[in-house]
Amino acid sequence: MSSQNARATYLRQLHIPGKPILLTNIYDAMSARAIAALPGTKALATASYAIAGAAGVTDDGMTLETNLAAVHGISGVAKEYGLPLTVDWQDGYGARLEEGIQDILKLGVVEINLEDCDKETQKMLPVEVAAERVKRVLATAEAIGVADIVVNARTDTLIHNGTVSEAIERGKAYLAAGATTVFVWGGSIRGGITREEVKLLVDAFNGKLNVSMKMGEGNLTAKELARMGVAGISIGPALQFIAMKIFGEEAENLIAST
Repeated sequence: MSSQNARATYLRQLHIPGKPILLTNIYDAMSARAIAALPGTKALATASYAIAGAAGVTDDGMTLETNLAAVHGISGVAKEYGLPLTVDWQDGYGARLEEGIQDILKLGVVEINLEDCDKETQKMLPVEVAAERVKRVLATAEAIGVADIVVNARTDTLIHNGTVSEAIERGKAYLAAGATTVFVWGGSIRGGITREEVKLLVDAFNGKLNVSMKMGEGNLTAKELARMGVAGISIGPALQFIAMKIFGEEAENLIAST
């Protein structure tokens, strides 16, 4: 596992406040290969929403097995191109947390997103429980030989009508538990994370902040977020939406031409 831990260390070092790693999220082996072949790609990263959509299920309804099956195909591409792999592991799948972490580490994964909202109940986990789950991930990885695994601890406080202060409290607890960064999810319904929220969170976490960037005019750009001091940027299922739109349009053109 020494080479795997080296990839984890490398990926950890790419989370630089003010010079963030930009992750163009993928959802299957084909999308992974398209991204891996790009010269500027530094890592492959899955988006659970996109994986669920490709599997024909909802994000909240996706099982550990479905997510793992997608990671299995993607991991082969990551190994072929020598790229570190980070996966959106949702809420860790309850009591199966250690089991799931062991499974994805066997596939070469070196970073996970770990949410603090229970998928089944749609309730926020108590902060102490969520922080302990970060520690459990780290302990499981260390026992396997990947002590430098990157944990991007996601908090869903803002989309559950919580305040930025509550998100900061949770984020600090997760960093204290050993998380590398905190991912504060702003959600699509509320319009994503705002400029002012980013400023407050960057300051509170000393830059150890990951955010999801909304693509399109009028939204914060990657350059703006970098200047604000974030350490990581992802785009979730945005590329999948674009790809499927083009797929449908081209199919429509073909059908219309017959």
